[in-house]
Amino acid sequence: MEIDINQFENVLGYEFMNKDLLKEALTHSSFSNENGQQIRNNERMEFLGDAVLEIMVSHYLFTRFDGYPEGKLTRLRSKVVCEDVLYEISMQYKLGDFLVLGKGEEYTGGRNRKSILADSLEALIASVYLDGGFENVKALFLPKFIEFIERAATGKISLDFKTRFQEVIQRDHPNSRIRYQVYREEGPDHDKTFYVKLFLDHNMAGNGEGKSKKSAEQEAAREGLVKMGYMNA
Repeated sequence: MEIDINQFENVLGYEFMNKDLLKEALTHSSFSNENGQQIRNNERMEFLGDAVLEIMVSHYLFTRFDGYPEGKLTRLRSKVVCEDVLYEISMQYKLGDFLVLGKGEEYTGGRNRKSILADSLEALIASVYLDGGFENVKALFLPKFIEFIERAATGKISLDFKTRFQEVIQRDHPNSRIRYQVYREEGPDHDKTFYVKLFLDHNMAGNGEGKSKKSAEQEAAREGLVKMGYMNA
């Protein structure tokens, strides 16, 4: 598939000085795997884009919520810098329509796959950063994330970490078993705190606490996602 650079620049609202950066950001590894490793794909750009995105969102949170402690800022960031939000924003750009995929990935629905679209958005952020600097990244992408940040701050984004953990394990470790175990309870019946361990097969993947078993399990799943590299802390 030949990328229509001009059409995507119009959708994005940014004209690249170096068009090759955009081509690289839109090229999935499946294409280079099928057509020769010398073709550059967007995996390295995902790495850089993730870091640029995190500092952009962190800086906004730091200035926007001046009274929030570090822990609250971290939790708020984790609700926004995640695959679900990246996917939603990628859909706004119709990013899947412009990706260059290998035939196998194309035939199996890769153009609409959440993980591919989320990673490709990170690569796109990196390409703008390399081409035009951090201020252009902020101008283009921060308004998209602010919408989700404000919703998260008012409790209107509620991510189900248990479901996310189950989805990624079923995808990457289909033969593994997930188990939650309450190993301690503290406090009177009307004000208990529950402590839960999350096990993946026989290995502890996460630890959580909460005022209900469900909330403790959610926290354990969140920690598991972080430890296994599926989301930022």
